[in-house]
Amino acid sequence: MRGGRRTTERARSLRRELTDAERTLWYALRYGQLGCRFRRQFPIPPYIVDFACLEAQLVVECDGGQHAEPGEHDRRDAVLRRLGWRILRFWNNDILQNRAGVVQRISEELGGAGTRPSPASGGGKPAQRAGGG
Repeated sequence: MRGGRRTTERARSLRRELTDAERTLWYALRYGQLGCRFRRQFPIPPYIVDFACLEAQLVVECDGGQHAEPGEHDRRDAVLRRLGWRILRFWNNDILQNRAGVVQRISEELGGAGTRPSPASGGGKPAQRAGGG
């Protein structure tokens, strides 16, 4: 079990209660439409990420009011990067108003999956947010 029974139950609960932005993005990511399989509300202990592509080591996060504590993203992203993940963050309103642009950005990141530096070497990209934020 990934993260234990409690984490798995929490992830299942989150899958049933997607936000509008998460649902909108999931429709674009599911069924391997971008050439890679994504999982939603995926446990990467100690966190549960919105979407994860295991083969590309890519996490996609939808940000809204539920992630409001200062510094939370920086701490979370640092842990995920140490574990070898790349992170893309998008504001919920960007996903809802510019789904095509968000999907294009994710597709671009997936296209570079084979050329990213090893996390062990300190490589990888910092978390990025669509719209420059």
